[in-house]
Amino acid sequence: MKAFKNYITHINSTFKPSSGNFSTALDLFAGAGGLAIGFEAQGFKTIGFEKEFDYSETYRRNLKTDCFQTELTTFTEYPEASVIIGGPPCQPFSVGGNQKGLKDSRDGFPAFIAAVKRVEPELFLFENVLGMMYRNKWYLEQIINEFQSLGYIVDYELFNTVHYSVPQKRNRVIAVGHKGGFVFPKPLNRVVTAGEALGELATQIPPDAKFLTPSMDEYVARYEKASKCIRPRDLHLDQPSRTVTCRNLAGATGDMMRIRLPNGERRRLTVREAARLQSFPDWYEFSGSETSQFNQVGNAVPPLLSYYLAASVKEYMKSKVNRLSIDEIHKLNAKFKQPEQLTLL
Repeated sequence: MKAFKNYITHINSTFKPSSGNFSTALDLFAGAGGLAIGFEAQGFKTIGFEKEFDYSETYRRNLKTDCFQTELTTFTEYPEASVIIGGPPCQPFSVGGNQKGLKDSRDGFPAFIAAVKRVEPELFLFENVLGMMYRNKWYLEQIINEFQSLGYIVDYELFNTVHYSVPQKRNRVIAVGHKGGFVFPKPLNRVVTAGEALGELATQIPPDAKFLTPSMDEYVARYEKASKCIRPRDLHLDQPSRTVTCRNLAGATGDMMRIRLPNGERRRLTVREAARLQSFPDWYEFSGSETSQFNQVGNAVPPLLSYYLAASVKEYMKSKVNRLSIDEIHKLNAKFKQPEQLTLL
């Protein structure tokens, strides 16, 4: 694949808070705004709903729009909107291993489904983990059945973010509910490496750099030997990063994301470096403690993936506005008895 040039310039110029002159999107379980920033860049006005204080602060601070700090339930009220997006937490299993699905109190999908039922958007979109298409496929089908009963066509695909200019191998399920005619974005013919994403940061030592201690190096060596790791888990700058997660950003484990410097020392990633691997622009600032910021980055939908998904949603919305269905034209022709005045746009 062709390398993507000027990645840093691209993300810093592409993502700008929108004036929101196209359409309104409710962003449920909004996190730090990974989905929202992509939709804002495509001209949507987003309104966030997020229960965590730091995440809500980050959302408002950067997107200059409302983000209500609240825990969503099936009774939550919402303003009118044409689109609903979000990343509902999925907890279809009880502690004892029983499959409870939509009856699990930790699960966010009942609230998401209730929001769609109450608002009746033209389209909804949600993101979730890879396992939803495999070991939890039964649960995805249960969710789809609920949406179909509300009159939506539901399509879903597995996306690897590396195919959308994100310098990271990250698999996520994207599901879209619509009334017909939605098309997912096609993969891009370019790839961004971790080295391109980090740029000058990869060789610098920040003032607050945290280096692995000798005992941590020994632990990493034992971890890699036990897991039969052929290639060290250090960040390789000549290829996209492995998946960025809360655990491997904030945790002092063998799986930790780290950079090996020319002198052989290894240091863990900074919040800004992790954000670049997720495709957040450099002007995007995260609120809260360092651990909270790492969690916000690790939990986020990569903004560049969101940007291309939002472009497809925008095209769908424009087509719905600019096109009358044949049935609608027939009804209007019958009503006004002036068929020569009405044609398909």
